[in-house]
Amino acid sequence: MRLRTLPVSVAGVISGTALALAVGGFSLWPACICLIFAVLAQVASNFANEYYDFMAGLDKPGREGPRRGVTEGDITPRAMKAATFATLALACAFGLSLVHWGGWWLIAVGVAIALGVVAYSAGPYPLSRNGLGEVAVALFFGVVPVNFTFYLQTGFFSLPAALASLSIGLMGSNVLIVNNYRDADDDAAVGKRTLAVKWGRSAVSVMYLLNGYVGVGLMLGIWESFGIGWLAAPIAYLVGHTCVWRAMTRLQGHRLNPLLGATAMLMLAYSLGLLAAAMV
Repeated sequence: MRLRTLPVSVAGVISGTALALAVGGFSLWPACICLIFAVLAQVASNFANEYYDFMAGLDKPGREGPRRGVTEGDITPRAMKAATFATLALACAFGLSLVHWGGWWLIAVGVAIALGVVAYSAGPYPLSRNGLGEVAVALFFGVVPVNFTFYLQTGFFSLPAALASLSIGLMGSNVLIVNNYRDADDDAAVGKRTLAVKWGRSAVSVMYLLNGYVGVGLMLGIWESFGIGWLAAPIAYLVGHTCVWRAMTRLQGHRLNPLLGATAMLMLAYSLGLLAAAMV
């Protein structure tokens, strides 16, 4: 399930909910269902990634990253495939209930998300193997959850929500950057063309740093609208973000694994700060 990365999906829903609350549109049930749907979709994506990467011969036993159950023989490929689609089906069941608040057209959005879960690791052009993983994360863990969580509670879209969705998307893509930064050599050896393989570690480390600063910059107006004192929250995020970046450029191999969780938790803390600001 890759639990240390799950705060990425939670942060998007919390951010959308915070912005809905700020305009007086908070609604508990769609917020809760969006949260369940987002987490289940991420878990399904993680399961699919493990299954399809194993089937493609891209994972090796004893890898530097977190243990892969199928590769290490902890779970059979058949069981992992079943878990993938069972989890995805459960996510879709929860997602379908959101039609009550958003209308039938949301089914098309749900179908796109379900296809994205699989297309990230499988299909004729797997996104994660062709340098598009970070774009997919920014879209499906930033743009989609923030905007639609906001919409389902308020009934409309807004520019602040759109800016926040880009911000959260950039922060979320940083989790994948750490992962691919760590695995660049192994990925290059098996033909997996991530951005870290295409551009090199130095370039993606700069991308990691810029994503955090650009993400905060996109939301400065939102933070200021809550009061100048709330700027302490994004400043605290940037301090932590810069510290993690410095650690990333100095560490190698499995020593980078804790930075996955640190990046995700910083993103979650940032979104909780936004929620706190909206509640005051």
